[in-house]
Amino acid sequence: MSRQITELTEPSEWQAAFPVLRELRSHLTEESFLDRLDSMRSDGYRLFATVEEDELVAVAGVIVHTNFYYDRHAFLYDLVTTESRQSEGIGAELLAHVESWAREQGCETIVLESGLWRSDAHRFYEDRMDYEKYTYTFKKSLGSDNQSTEDG
Repeated sequence: MSRQITELTEPSEWQAAFPVLRELRSHLTEESFLDRLDSMRSDGYRLFATVEEDELVAVAGVIVHTNFYYDRHAFLYDLVTTESRQSEGIGAELLAHVESWAREQGCETIVLESGLWRSDAHRFYEDRMDYEKYTYTFKKSLGSDNQSTEDG
């Protein structure tokens, strides 16, 4: 089977990616996904996908940031392989592509957050991809009507 990793830049491609991304971000509707994606893309968010035999099977969303802590780094917001295709190396291949892309952007580090309950994802990042647990992330709702109910 022929696998290809590509950056999604067109609205029709984003719509095709939504069902896969929704497996990770189940709180999103297609409309809210497209609205947020438009805003995120204006901030530099990039969406990559693995396509196999004309079927989109995995997506990864990443952005480049600079801060005092990590300097110039890539932040991986999303990485999901459709459930029926997990454990085939697709996610590892896509993440390796994102890491290579991040190096090309001048990043020396890639950072991500993963929900405490996602032990399978933690094993993937630590055991298969050589990531290390490094920080805790804390959040506090500020009570707005635009509260996020992230699943990640």
